[in-house]
Formats: sequence, structure tokens, C-alpha cells
Amino acid sequence: MAAGGCGGRGVLFLAVLLGPAACISSLPWAGSPGEPRSRVQVLGGSNWSLVLQGQWMLEFYAPWCSACRQMELTWENFARESEHLDITIGKVDVTQEPGLSGRFFITTLPTIYHANDGVFRRYRGSRTLEDLQGYVLERKWEAVEPVAGWKSPSSIMMHGMAGLFHLSEYIRQIHSYFTGTLGMHVWMSYAVFILVTLLIGLFLGLMLVLISDCLCPSKSRYSTETSEEAITKDNVENAALEEQEEAAELSADDAEGNADVKDVSDEEDAANSSADDSQEDLALGKESGEEEMEDISEQPLAASETESSVRQRKSQVADDGL
Repeated sequence: MAAGGCGGRGVLFLAVLLGPAACISSLPWAGSPGEPRSRVQVLGGSNWSLVLQGQWMLEFYAPWCSACRQMELTWENFARESEHLDITIGKVDVTQEPGLSGRFFITTLPTIYHANDGVFRRYRGSRTLEDLQGYVLERKWEAVEPVAGWKSPSSIMMHGMAGLFHLSEYIRQIHSYFTGTLGMHVWMSYAVFILVTLLIGLFLGLMLVLISDCLCPSKSRYSTETSEEAITKDNVENAALEEQEEAAELSADDAEGNADVKDVSDEEDAANSSADDSQEDLALGKESGEEEMEDISEQPLAASETESSVRQRKSQVADDGL
């Protein structure tokens, strides 16, 4: 019993002592005892915000990328010099972190970014160790235009882009589950995704219509009126409009009648004035005729008076001769 107890305690003691060492040896960055520890910090969705503070050089790679494998040794050597350069070297596996791949909008591999207190610049130089060190020592990154604010990994748009990349990764996993675990045909899996996409679209469209109806209702402000009251109101409005139209027509007819009466009166006045003028002309003609007759009658009298005076003179001359 005592020996067994002592043996059990000894095993427990050894487990406590060797447990941390076993855990350390199981960490991803802990290689074999003969290999030096890597100074490249692995970043993921949980700790990527570390690049927003201090100066960083960040590489995006994939295990299947041949150019990334060729650059692996150079990146490790660059990380060993990071203490002298006052910079932190990191890397992101895009196959394991699709969200970060979308957040930085990675389209080519390998892709290198320089970050200084949250300001990101794309590194497009040579991938040799000397060029990488010169980029940091000579502060060549200051001559490079920073990434636009709306494309910055910390912007709201890039948050949404990261969500889309996460969604694509979930869809890929579901597709793999359908075709691998369930043994479903590839086209059947595609048909399921198409059907789900249509249903989601219909649901979102219905929700959009309901929200628009709530925010911008199509009913009038008198929505409390009953249908009969609304009909009565429409009839009254129509009757008022008809009365207005009839009144307008009557006023137009009256105006036309007045215009006709005025025209007739004007014609009568013109006729009367012409008759008066003709009468005046006749009167004037009559007066002028009488005057001419008087002149004609006066002319013989004057001639007779002249003959009688001549005769009287002749008789006086004869008397004087005697």
C-alpha cells in the first residue's frame, strides 16, 4: 500500500514537472530541439489588431504557393534582424484566415504590407533580404502612398468584406460536407445552394417591402375615415366640380349673348345714323334748290327793271330836245 502510494505520488509529481515542457513542445512555433525559434509572429482573426500599433511588415502566403515557399527562408532571416530594425515581422496563412484575406483584399500571393501605427502601405519592391532591410532602414515607405481610408483594413467596408470572405469559407465547408460526408453529387449540392439563395432573396424582398410600408405608408392622412364617408366626400367634391363647370359654361354663354346684343345695337345705331345723314342731305339739297330758283326768278326782274329805266331815259332825252 505504502509503496504503491509512493509510486503514484512520484508519477503525479513527474507529470506536473513535465507537463509544461510537453505543452511547450506541442506549440506550432516550437520546432525540433536543434532548430532555432522562429521570430515571425503568426497572426489570425483574434490578434490581427496588433498591427494597428507600432511598425510591422506583414506577409500573406499560402502553403501551396511556390513563390511563398521560395521566400520563406528570406522572411525568417528578415525576422531575425527585426530587433535591430525596430520592427515586428508577421505572416498570415490565407487558407486558414479567409477573413483577414478579405479584410486586406488579397488578390495575389505573396502579398506584403507595411504598417506604421495603423497606416498601411503595399510593398511592391524586390523580395530580397537587402531590399527588405533597406525599405525599413532608409524609410522608403514614407514615399509610398498609403492605402485609402475606405480600403483600410480597419474601415467599416473592410469589416464587411471580411464577413463576406468568412461566409464564402462557410459555404465551402458546407459544400465539402455535402459532397464528402453525405456523398451527394456536386450538381445536387449546387442545386441546394441555388434554392437556398432564392428563398433568402424572397425573404429579404418581403422584409424590405414590409419595412418600406412601415416607414412610408401609402394610406392618406385621413385613414380613419370609413369607406362610406370617403365615397360621400368624393361625391360632394365631384358635385362641386360639376357646379363650377356649369357656372363657367353659363358665364361663357352670357358673355356670348351680350356680345351678340352689342353687335345688333351697334348695327342699329349705324343704320339710324346713316338714315339721319341721308335726311340731312335731302334737306340741304332742297334748300339749295329753292335758293337757285329764287336766284333764277330774281334774274328776269332785274332785266325788266333795266329795260324800263332805259326807256325812261330815252323819253326824257326826247322831251329835252323839244
